[in-house]
Amino acid sequence: MNILMINGTMRKGSTYAIGKMFIEKTASEGDTVKELFLPKDMPEFCRGCAVCIRQDEKKCPDYLIYMRRLTEMIDEADLLVFTTPVLVYHVTGQLKAFLDHYGYRWMVHRPEASMFRKQAVCITTAAGSGTRKTLRDMTDSLRYWGVARIYTYGIAVGGGIDDSSREKIETAVNNLALKIEHDTSKVTPSLRVKALFHIMRIMQKKTGTTEVDKKYWEEKGWLGRERPWR
Repeated sequence: MNILMINGTMRKGSTYAIGKMFIEKTASEGDTVKELFLPKDMPEFCRGCAVCIRQDEKKCPDYLIYMRRLTEMIDEADLLVFTTPVLVYHVTGQLKAFLDHYGYRWMVHRPEASMFRKQAVCITTAAGSGTRKTLRDMTDSLRYWGVARIYTYGIAVGGGIDDSSREKIETAVNNLALKIEHDTSKVTPSLRVKALFHIMRIMQKKTGTTEVDKKYWEEKGWLGRERPWR
């Protein structure tokens, strides 16, 4: 299994520690683990030019320097692990900028077929509240990317992980690791993801969003009997 950990900050604090704990519990011998750190691996903000949606994602101003490498790593991964601390009730600005670059991959446009066979885990920590909203920032994108199975964990840790919270975290991480399917051929999309796909399929059949999008769906055979999870 190929695991990709995408960290919403360069700081290796409580959130990163929980993410690493999860990977240690999940990864088996022979699995590969790669890590990305933001903003180092993607320092640019999305410009909102929409050229990726209207024309081609390869025309994104950041494609050659950053996006091509990141997209290849995402597509090769079987399990995506996102970590971010809560900043003002949301993900870090670095992670938001990263997710913004993948608007063209939302199901309303041109979802990548391999997403419908992937698993993802989103992890966040806060000094107090805000974990629910922060997790939603990540799961919204992953769900609309078409990721088959998405799991989340958020916890308030105050100033850091102390002895009183460590046992609770370890139990939660162990339970999370047990949910991960190591036989990737058995991973199938949730009913919610399938329902979203069918809604977008109907829309593409009726009117489409752009000519580029409709052609993409036609070439994939998704307007007919083909489905990305089969």
